[in-house]
Amino acid sequence: MTEKQQKSQKTLDRRFCVAPMMEWTDRHCRFFHRLLTRRALIYTEMLTTGAVLHGDRTRLLGFDPFEHPIALQLGGCDTQALALSARIGEEFGYDEINLNVGCPSDRVQEGRFGACLMAEPSLVGDCVGAMKAAVKIPVTVKCRIGIDDQNPEEALVAFAKAVRASGVDALIVHARKAWLKGLSPRENREVPPLDYALVHCLKAAYPDLEIVLNGGITSLEQAQTQIGSLDGVMMGRAAYQEPWRLLDVDPQIFGAPAPFASLKDAASALIPYINRELAKDVRLHAITRHVLGLFRAVPGARAFRRHLATEAVKPGAQAAVMANALALVLDRDANLAHMAA
Repeated sequence: MTEKQQKSQKTLDRRFCVAPMMEWTDRHCRFFHRLLTRRALIYTEMLTTGAVLHGDRTRLLGFDPFEHPIALQLGGCDTQALALSARIGEEFGYDEINLNVGCPSDRVQEGRFGACLMAEPSLVGDCVGAMKAAVKIPVTVKCRIGIDDQNPEEALVAFAKAVRASGVDALIVHARKAWLKGLSPRENREVPPLDYALVHCLKAAYPDLEIVLNGGITSLEQAQTQIGSLDGVMMGRAAYQEPWRLLDVDPQIFGAPAPFASLKDAASALIPYINRELAKDVRLHAITRHVLGLFRAVPGARAFRRHLATEAVKPGAQAAVMANALALVLDRDANLAHMAA
């Protein structure tokens, strides 16, 4: 375990996390988010144990050291495969291993992992125990409050009891049920009602268990109302679709200075990374697609998005496309927009 990981194990702060999101939180997205907040804990997209064990590990697991602190989310239900995948993740330098027990997609269900494991808390406990025995970094679980016809009050307590007994370091609770039949993954993020009160009750029942709230967190003000009673919050789509919010995370949540004085300064700092990645044959759009929502209510924001949407997708597009897009955004308003939002 590296010195950085040893420090992370002692000081990993989950007060504000950026959720793992399939096809969104890839390494380019995470680097961009890290420019905006140095303190938030960020998560990879879910990787199955099969991909980790048999796929191109450098491509799938590689990340920039700048992304720390960073957690690797795994999907699986085989204790040995999860233990080996967790160890591989630790060797790659991740600060935390997280087990996905929240995704409701048909593909995930067919593999017997994700949200369907809410019905098998003892198995999840065994998985956590196996991963804990394999690594020295924290092992956490991201779950729902229940699935289908389960009584959430009973299901969540039984689930938390099982993973707590196995030594889980934190439980991230998406405060909605998952309906495995009848709702799409997108509908499962929106249709089942949120039950924050149940998550607070869980924390009261297990005060020694670190609990992070996920689901429906759309602003830092909303996040701050939960922090204190709970150990942290996890923001998903709002962080991705409106990344301007992240520039205020360090001052508002952690009491630390913002990394940059303005959104435009932060975006400009992405250009050296773009040049480095283009030299590795990465296409510009693979990076710039993550920054389209950066400016809100700023004169020139629409022109910024349009320029990137039309020019960054062209073969051979270079970093100048990003620089030219930023030139369309007014400096003064870009400096102040996130403060006024």
